[in-house]
Amino acid sequence: MTQLKKSKKVRRIFATYAVPLLALALLIYFLPRESKFGYEYEQNRPWRYAQLIASYDFPIYKTEAELAHEKDSLARNFRPYYSLDTTVCAKQIRQLQQDFASFEGVPAYYQPRLTKLLRSVYDRGIISSEELVRMQRASQKNFLLLRGNVAAERTAESVLTPAGAYNEIMQSEAQSIGRDMLERCHLRNYLTTNISYDERRTEAEKREMLNVPLTSGMVQSGQLIIDRGQIVTATHVKILDSMKKESQRRRDPSQGYWLIFAGQFFFVLGVLAIFFFYLKLFRRDYLASPHTMLLLYTVITAFPLLAYWMVQHRFGNVFMIPFAMVPIFIRLFLDSRTAFVGMVVAAVLSAIALYGPFEFILLQLAVGMTAIYTLRELTERSQLLKTALAVTVTGLFVTVSYELSQGIDLGSIDRMRCFYICFSGVLLLFAYPLMYLIERVFGFTSDVTLVELTNINNNILRKMSKVAQGTFNHSMQVGNLASEVADKIGAKPQLVRTGALYHDIGKMLNPAFFTENQTGVNPHDQLSEERSAQIIINHVVEGVKLAEKYHLPKVVRDFIVTHHGAGMTKYFYIQCVNKHPGETIDKSLFTYPGPNPFTREQAILMMCDSVEAASRSLKEYTEESISALVNRIVDGQLADGCFKECPLTFRDVADAKRVLIDSLKTIYHTRISYPELNNKPAQKPEPARTGFFGTGLHRTWKR
Repeated sequence: MTQLKKSKKVRRIFATYAVPLLALALLIYFLPRESKFGYEYEQNRPWRYAQLIASYDFPIYKTEAELAHEKDSLARNFRPYYSLDTTVCAKQIRQLQQDFASFEGVPAYYQPRLTKLLRSVYDRGIISSEELVRMQRASQKNFLLLRGNVAAERTAESVLTPAGAYNEIMQSEAQSIGRDMLERCHLRNYLTTNISYDERRTEAEKREMLNVPLTSGMVQSGQLIIDRGQIVTATHVKILDSMKKESQRRRDPSQGYWLIFAGQFFFVLGVLAIFFFYLKLFRRDYLASPHTMLLLYTVITAFPLLAYWMVQHRFGNVFMIPFAMVPIFIRLFLDSRTAFVGMVVAAVLSAIALYGPFEFILLQLAVGMTAIYTLRELTERSQLLKTALAVTVTGLFVTVSYELSQGIDLGSIDRMRCFYICFSGVLLLFAYPLMYLIERVFGFTSDVTLVELTNINNNILRKMSKVAQGTFNHSMQVGNLASEVADKIGAKPQLVRTGALYHDIGKMLNPAFFTENQTGVNPHDQLSEERSAQIIINHVVEGVKLAEKYHLPKVVRDFIVTHHGAGMTKYFYIQCVNKHPGETIDKSLFTYPGPNPFTREQAILMMCDSVEAASRSLKEYTEESISALVNRIVDGQLADGCFKECPLTFRDVADAKRVLIDSLKTIYHTRISYPELNNKPAQKPEPARTGFFGTGLHRTWKR
């Protein structure tokens, strides 16, 4: 037992302190640390700050678009360099002269003519066909041809390829020399390229040409940049961007990093501390629950971390993140107040990474409150769809109204932001499958699961309706009573209804030993009081075993063990005391294992279970007898201390009594006695008239 207490204490300490510290470490580690300019501005929007005057001289930097345009313009006019190798022509002519004697049937006087032809094509320039194709694909019509140190502009059409040079010689000299004679000279062997791409010279010239100036003017110290309320123009944006770049250049990087880190650390620590002290002041029970603390800090940390990642990697826009999931999850599994505070914390932690946090926080608070109001409990899929629609409409309304209030006309409203808000509304629908994941990971039970468990066609309830029909009817009746009481005092009706359906499932093992299932024969007559008490008490133990076998949630199993609390089977105890006067009776043999109820819903079930069972033994159902029964049972449970461990107020108890009395009066209402027809002499019957109750049904009446 001591070891178990130590284990619980360790888990409680971990939940209270380690989980918030882990959240702090993750947020600080992933938070972007780039320095910010301090002003948020957009083109065609009003300047929201005070008059801005330059405090130092700085250049006006060209925009990336301007630089790209200038470079593209220069690149279109750029001409690459090619080199002409003059030694190729001389080498090929010498080779022709050496081989001329081997040409069969070619007269010697053709040699000077052939030499002149070769020199003419080499003077025009011969380039490889592959290089010419590359020039054509690059749309390079002109290039610079280097002959020694002199560069002359040439066109791609003015140069020849080896095949083109041969064809040109053949076409120009075919008639004067003869095609057959030219073919005997094998001129193809003496035609090769003498123009090659000069990569070194080309790249050097390109770097020098594309080295465009980065600035286009200067802003002098003391010069007015923009005044409050002015519409930010493209020129203002250019100057402000330049001022931002210059301020970042002047800042010491090493010193700036640690200052940013310190500021972020204390800011995040302060926000998480506010949330921690909120829990300590108003929800101390959450601090002692490891799975509750894990859920809370996971939800309020996961969405800011996603926002940090999107900002750091410039992926999408943070307005597309469905932050409304934060209050939805906390509201469904915990309570509305914590859901709102969690929404504020998540929004503030996310806003620290943004340049314009005010509008973001305003939007998230509006959609968060809308989500809390419209989705107090989730029992149908259509409810989530309605909530997503309401959240989207609220987000669009807040965004548009805020921008109009800043003097922005309808035509200049940021349409992309409206698109992101609609997209986040669509993503909000994924809360339904994520809710199942949260249930499995953190051990919570949603209203959707509770509704599914109330389906009487599931295995365990269908079996109970067959094996222990009286217990099944009793459970249904208790569930109806308990849900009415819970609705009256502000508890959870769906939870207590589900708990009521399963609180007596242990009776299925020995149904005949419970009065609601008996048909005249009472097996307790053959047993001792101690044995009978143990059988009755054992339905709690067996009920827990069945609940574990059928994987019922812990919140439902708690109803099984608490619906009798640590009370006694007084009927058998009193019988035993009366049979053994003067003897000491062991009360533990007649006491349920407990514990007593520790939630309002469990206390409601205990009251309704006892009242409904006892109401069946009333001899007459009058307002006085029903009121006396309810007051006697509930006051007795209060006197026995059954409700000391649960947050139930005296007003809740009074309201519960009134609801139980009114409900039992409705259930056991007095019926009207129908009069009997006196025997009178037969009279001539009136003709029958057809009624309106359907074909073949008639009613007769006297006029």
